[in-house]
Amino acid sequence: MRGDLHIRRASQDDLEAILMLILQDTLAQEREAPLQEGILEPCYREAFHKIDTDKNQYLMVAEHEKEVVGTCHLTLIPSLTFKGSTRLQIEAVRVSEKHRGKKVGARMIEAALEYAKIHGVFLVQLTTDKQRTKAIKFYEKQGFKATHDGMKLYLY
Repeated sequence: MRGDLHIRRASQDDLEAILMLILQDTLAQEREAPLQEGILEPCYREAFHKIDTDKNQYLMVAEHEKEVVGTCHLTLIPSLTFKGSTRLQIEAVRVSEKHRGKKVGARMIEAALEYAKIHGVFLVQLTTDKQRTKAIKFYEKQGFKATHDGMKLYLY
């Protein structure tokens, strides 16, 4: 699939396809509800606009034969640590169920690392739920190491 997979910045037209990829994840199904009576909830359009207009954000899609088959959200984080270096946070990596095992995720991570190099990033980081054992193995295969325990506090 390498030659016919196109990695690019997401557009507003991709939003519904991105949300459908997110919903293929069982953990996301418990917390997301993008469509109400077939209409996209405004909060998702607002979030997309914030991401799209922020120079430190890059929402990526992988496209195969004009179909969005993967997505990944990148955030550049300026830091005072590591001598004022920049980090890249990778979030919301999703590949359509029918395209898993076809190197789509690997290509997106490869593109994310290239983006990081272009932006002078020192450290790339990500988190994944401990329940996602396949994802953990995938990230390890891409060279990531589990060096920290992440913590979250939901405020709602």
